[in-house]
Amino acid sequence: MELVIFILTYLNMFSFIITEPVIKVGAIFPQEAEQNFNYPEMVFQYAVHKLNLDKSLLPNTQVVHHTQYITNDSFQAVQKVCNLIHIGVQAIFSPSNSALAAHINSICAELDIPDIGTGRSTQEFSINVHPSKQYVNYAFIDVIQYLNWTRFGILYEKNYGILALNQLSRSVQSELHIRQVSPTSYFSVLKEFKHKEIHNIIIDTNSADIAILLKNILQQQMNEYKYQYLFTSFDLETFDLEDFKYNFVNITSFRLVDMGDVAVKEILKDIDLYNRRIFKQNQTVFKQQKSAVIETNAALMFDSVYVFAIGLQSIYPLINLSNSTCDDEVPWNGGLSLINYINAVEWKGLTGPIQFKEGQRVQFKLDLIKLKQHSIVKVGEWTPQNHLNITEPSLFFDTGSMNVTLVVITILETPYVMMRYGKNFTGNERFYGFCVDILETVAREVGFDYILDLVPDRKYGAKDPETGQWNGMVAELMKYKADLAVGSMTITYARESVIDFTKPFMNLGISILFKVPTTQPNRLFSFLNPLAIEIWIYVIAAYLLVSLTIYIVAKLSPMEWQFIIPCDLENITKRNQFSFSDSLWFTIGTLMQQGSDIHPKAVSTRIITSIWGFFSLIIVASYTANLAAFLTVERMMNPIENADDLASQTEISYGTLESGSTMTFFRDSMIETYKKMWRIMDNKRQLAFTTTYEDGIRRVNQGNYAFLMESTMLDYIVQRDCNLTQIGGLLDTKGYGIATPKGSPWRDKISLAILELQEKGDIQMLYDKWWKNTDETCKRKSSNKHSKANALGLESIGGVFVVLIAGILIAFIVALSEFLINFRNQENTKRNHQCISNKNNYNTSTASIVGDAQDDYKQPPRSLWAEVFEELRFALWCTNKRQKTTA
Repeated sequence: MELVIFILTYLNMFSFIITEPVIKVGAIFPQEAEQNFNYPEMVFQYAVHKLNLDKSLLPNTQVVHHTQYITNDSFQAVQKVCNLIHIGVQAIFSPSNSALAAHINSICAELDIPDIGTGRSTQEFSINVHPSKQYVNYAFIDVIQYLNWTRFGILYEKNYGILALNQLSRSVQSELHIRQVSPTSYFSVLKEFKHKEIHNIIIDTNSADIAILLKNILQQQMNEYKYQYLFTSFDLETFDLEDFKYNFVNITSFRLVDMGDVAVKEILKDIDLYNRRIFKQNQTVFKQQKSAVIETNAALMFDSVYVFAIGLQSIYPLINLSNSTCDDEVPWNGGLSLINYINAVEWKGLTGPIQFKEGQRVQFKLDLIKLKQHSIVKVGEWTPQNHLNITEPSLFFDTGSMNVTLVVITILETPYVMMRYGKNFTGNERFYGFCVDILETVAREVGFDYILDLVPDRKYGAKDPETGQWNGMVAELMKYKADLAVGSMTITYARESVIDFTKPFMNLGISILFKVPTTQPNRLFSFLNPLAIEIWIYVIAAYLLVSLTIYIVAKLSPMEWQFIIPCDLENITKRNQFSFSDSLWFTIGTLMQQGSDIHPKAVSTRIITSIWGFFSLIIVASYTANLAAFLTVERMMNPIENADDLASQTEISYGTLESGSTMTFFRDSMIETYKKMWRIMDNKRQLAFTTTYEDGIRRVNQGNYAFLMESTMLDYIVQRDCNLTQIGGLLDTKGYGIATPKGSPWRDKISLAILELQEKGDIQMLYDKWWKNTDETCKRKSSNKHSKANALGLESIGGVFVVLIAGILIAFIVALSEFLINFRNQENTKRNHQCISNKNNYNTSTASIVGDAQDDYKQPPRSLWAEVFEELRFALWCTNKRQKTTA
């Protein structure tokens, strides 16, 4: 009875199918799919089945599929296509094999049969549901530029690669290593890349052989965190990546099917049920294909069936059934119209939004996915309109809670990195300093261990202009021999072009270190400093000239002559008050602001004295104004004030650290002053450049040498050596950063940690710890405006006392000279009077002479020194007396 019911039900269904119009479609799959389970073929059958159940698209219509299996034989492929056309199919769904797709498309284009492809290549007159190869290429270029890869390798397989290598090489300014591979050459090419330290690799190979490639990567031990792989396959979620999850290797790719979409999940669940019910496969088959994911080719096959149905819906039933054959070579009447309608389809399928332009798919969305420890996560997306959009940058660069040890190189530079020399210190304990503290704090924040060691050549890194090779820490990072470089390493354009830098943890600039200028010694006659020596000479010359002028003009002017005894009419004499000595006295009195007993009466002499008085006022006021500054302010003899002074002289040598950013700054500068300085330094390399900062500081202390260095290091040195100082301001502005290799996943995480430390003030506290430690800084004299003026000492104004004492001595000498002259004149006068008196009284009697001699006795003449002694005695004992008796 049950058998009868089953037969009747089957006959009813068969009669229903016969009564409905039939739409025939053909599909071509590889030969191995005929013997083994083929997931895309199963999804294709499911799509036809679902389409027949959904009567909203093609009501009262039954879609029947015909399948052909082909090998790589193109002749066989053509025969299979002709068989499908002879059956009367209205569309052919071609394989992803680009070599055979060209032959299939040529036949379909000749007969106007819609050729709906799912491969990466696009043929003329076909509809390709796979995203346009040109746009996909743009997507990968955007990812490469975002990752800032400057050196990477590409593994591609012919007939399977999705990348347009010519377009890629023109679009990125990077060092490319392109290798065509096959499953047999995977190992050797990976070994070559490992030897060349190429850590960024693009995998553009056949998805079916990815398992072999992943096995070779494990064999080469290239599954470490520093390796970054970018797969062009959209089926990354179907790969077995269990051995790569916990080694923190960076594996990135795009996916076309959004596995998180609810509609996609429902379809995948339905496909799984259909697979179990129709094909009745055992459980081992299902383990080969995860129910939560779907291969891209299978999803494209599903979408291609619905794209055909939507296009056919717009023209059906007006379209005639296909009756073309390969032998007749007569195009199908309705084929071209159907192709145009399919080309106008806009729909959202398993692979996202779909839209075509001239047979190429131009509307789609690619999810950027990345392998994490727990699963594969979405970190961004790419669309032809908006291009790359990183939606989760923290997840994109997050390395997880790594238990990883980084190799960190550094260079000894006080106070950034210093070393403890002793047997008790090993490993990282040997190093201490400002940058070591920052590295320790950042490592704790980010979550990594590190091994700190010195760079072999003890250089920061500079590019040789002749060979183009880098040295120092930059070269170590470029060769991936280190993961980080920590120290007083300046961020420059040249370095940034070959390595990466974090956000700067310190800002600075180039300045000039010079020995403190010697204090101008206080001379005995420092009070003469306010006026230059030539001014003093001019003042003396003016004094003599004015005195002589007054003397001459006074002699010429009648108003300056006076009668001596006007009552004596017989002996009328005139006297002029301006003798030469009086003119000198009058002029010096006016200059000293003291005046004189002499008053000019003539207009001419008054004009001269007035002008001289004005001249004296200006000279005295200027002298007084400068005198305070010269005597109270400490004067420095500074031969240079800035870089222009340094460049315009030849007595003082100057230089900088060899192979450092400061040297690069002067070498590449376009400013004329700095270009001139570089030419001088380059011509005197042995005298100008130093290998260490300590060598430069030592040469500065020796004198006659200026050292060009970073301001932060200069500030540290100046605060600890009071014999050194900074000259001028900053020549440029830049910053110190932690360096990483290009594309390092640590750069952004360390940058975030540095920004957090800056906002919390931790870096400033470390700066104060190492720069402003009062136990190490020297004490300088305060030079601010609130400091008291220095008290004047004898060394400053001692010359005034010398002048005073010299004036007193000169006065005494002149007084003695006057006294001597006066004494001799008096003695000569007395001697002459005595001779005349003796001659007149010669005939007087003897008795009378004797008597007179007794009555008129006179003392004998005294000596010169006796007179001097007598005058001094009178001056000391009779100080209040203004008169004295004459001898």
